[in-house]
Amino acid sequence: MLQLIQGFFTDGSFIPHGHCYLWKPGLVWLHILSDALTALAYYSIPIALLYFVRKRQDLPFKSLLVLFGIFIVSCGTTHLLDIWTLWHPAYWLSGTVKAFTAFISVYTALVLLPIIPQALALPSPALLEAANSKLKLALKELATTQAQLIQTEKISSLGQLVACLAHEINNPINFISGNTNVIKNYAGDLLELIALYQQKYPNPASEIQAATENIDFYFIQEDLPKILSSMRIGADRISKLVLSLRNFSRLDESELKVVDVHEGIDSTLIILQNRLRGTVNYPEIEVIKEYGDLPKVECYPRQINQVFINLLNQSIDGLKKSIHSYQTSNNTNKEQIIARNPQIHISTKVVNNHSVMIRIADNGCGMTETEKQRIFDPFLATQDMTSGSNMGMWISHHIVENYGGQLKCNSAPMQGTEFLLQIPICITSG
Repeated sequence: MLQLIQGFFTDGSFIPHGHCYLWKPGLVWLHILSDALTALAYYSIPIALLYFVRKRQDLPFKSLLVLFGIFIVSCGTTHLLDIWTLWHPAYWLSGTVKAFTAFISVYTALVLLPIIPQALALPSPALLEAANSKLKLALKELATTQAQLIQTEKISSLGQLVACLAHEINNPINFISGNTNVIKNYAGDLLELIALYQQKYPNPASEIQAATENIDFYFIQEDLPKILSSMRIGADRISKLVLSLRNFSRLDESELKVVDVHEGIDSTLIILQNRLRGTVNYPEIEVIKEYGDLPKVECYPRQINQVFINLLNQSIDGLKKSIHSYQTSNNTNKEQIIARNPQIHISTKVVNNHSVMIRIADNGCGMTETEKQRIFDPFLATQDMTSGSNMGMWISHHIVENYGGQLKCNSAPMQGTEFLLQIPICITSG
């Protein structure tokens, strides 16, 4: 057994392979370097395959890659033995390794044959890229649709809440408004009666005189009509607010209707009154309206009011961002950041026989060109003062496009922001 093993590695009956090369150094080194580099390359390939397989656990045909690795290692070993047999005639060992290499290569080829149809059935990189692109597009559409549904539901819920509040406020305000005139008439009659009494009895008893002075009757006589008039004005204002709220509550209407655009804008401004009102940190935002003589527009009230509230919210956010920059800036020329009085300018006009234009502009710090180009990007947060994404602007743009209209944004740094909304007077789809 020991002699067999020794004969496997050295066989005295054969001469080393170097004798065939006549031990010429150049020729010997040529074969040594060639076989060594080939073996090195063969051994590096399985290492790379092993690393690749470990990183890609989902890779198909792993067993085939293992067979390829064994085959390549065997090939590399045969080249090493070619170097060894230059000096040591271990041809049995060399032949055995070659036989193993032949066996594993034939076995790999046989395993490869049934796998070829499966491999050909795999999608090409181009098809995978196309499918991936379609999947990304579908996911984006799903995300935008979901966000639009959420936004629409929020607006619809707001409309329902406003409708309920308007209904609850309307009854007591009608009671107050209706009785104010009655109280005013009663008070007038009583004051006339007292004046007649004072005329007929100019010298009342001392107790009456003291009571008159104690309640400051003459001041009450002068101030009571003013108080009643103020109550009447306040009741009228609340009635108008309730009417505006009821108009805004049409947000949950889904039918195509002919509406007054100005009425929708005014109702939206009522809803946003709290954001426009001044606070400790922010001054009041002045709204300047220049309404043209517009015809009634055919639209879906819920959708068009949603556009108005999104655009006005965007302008308010831009102004608050500008005010914040104005308050925190160390620049001595702060007027370059924002005008001293924040304003939103709303104007309307008829463009032609087919469409009207609504312009909403603010005097804030404006936007950069990049921000302006991406203002209708559904997943862009454009304002530091806002929370969440820019979905409201994308929804507004989508609604207007469905109407066959246009929504544009003009803005530049330190020049404010302007939204131009052009919608058709009559539409056929929405």
